[in-house]
Amino acid sequence: MIDAMDKAAGLSLNDARFSARRFRPEFVEGAELCRLSVLTPANDQGLARDLRVALARRMATLNADEALIAQYDAQLAELDPSRRLSALAEGATDLAEPLATIARHVDLVTLSPIKAEESDIARLAEAGLNNPQIVALSELIAFVNFQTRVAAGLRLMRAR
Repeated sequence: MIDAMDKAAGLSLNDARFSARRFRPEFVEGAELCRLSVLTPANDQGLARDLRVALARRMATLNADEALIAQYDAQLAELDPSRRLSALAEGATDLAEPLATIARHVDLVTLSPIKAEESDIARLAEAGLNNPQIVALSELIAFVNFQTRVAAGLRLMRAR
């Protein structure tokens, strides 16, 4: 079965890279379960699916990952996002709170994670996010950036 990571990397069932991923099926399954848990969790902690997908699309754009941009665009279109979430997804910075703070945090951790500090987490709390929401946001950021790197690595293996 093709999963989201395979799609992002452009793999097909007869691709050697597809087969190579299956040497460690627990990693394939784990990545897919992680994707589902950050984008469609049983308890969204008040971070709705359309917000999560909009943020994932924003990170895909920051990482210049065209395949993931297209995947997240399709998912977002199914959710019929508000104009403000569409703007967030497309990289807008002139957003109302708490989206402005969330966007700044996502951008910082995606582009310059080494510059992230404890005060950046405090800003999320000041913008109204509670601890479970901050953890959920952090999990989303970690997964989407992981996804872009794995997909890029698999694409590079094809280019060789």
